[in-house]
Amino acid sequence: MNKYILIVYFAVASAITYSYLVITEETILGKVVAITDGDTFKLLKKDSTLIRVRVANIDCPERKQPFSKRAKQFTSDAIFGKDVEIVVLKKDRYGRFIANVVYDDNKNLSKELLKVGLWQDPNAIAPWNWRDYKKKKSKQ
Repeated sequence: MNKYILIVYFAVASAITYSYLVITEETILGKVVAITDGDTFKLLKKDSTLIRVRVANIDCPERKQPFSKRAKQFTSDAIFGKDVEIVVLKKDRYGRFIANVVYDDNKNLSKELLKVGLWQDPNAIAPWNWRDYKKKKSKQ
């Protein structure tokens, strides 16, 4: 009897966990109305709500960092003024939607940005190291 209760418990727990995971991923459709930088933009939703989106799984060069203008231009050429679909993974501490961005016949913006090759420079500085350096420098 206890064995069956345990099996039912795990089945229910698994179903609840699975439904929670599915619910946390939200798909939003909208039009890209502004490009902040290579990995951040503003999306006008169908209900006229404006949201900030941070592209998931990639970190483009920061402003004033080599190739930052190229990354921003690539993102602008790829999605500005277009209807896109975002699959929201979570929100960050700044209230931006961290999302996979799908556009033009199922292209994934994160993957397309990688193809640009901005990180092939042998002296490239990772954006997170660039930000840390700038923070330390400003405190001095």
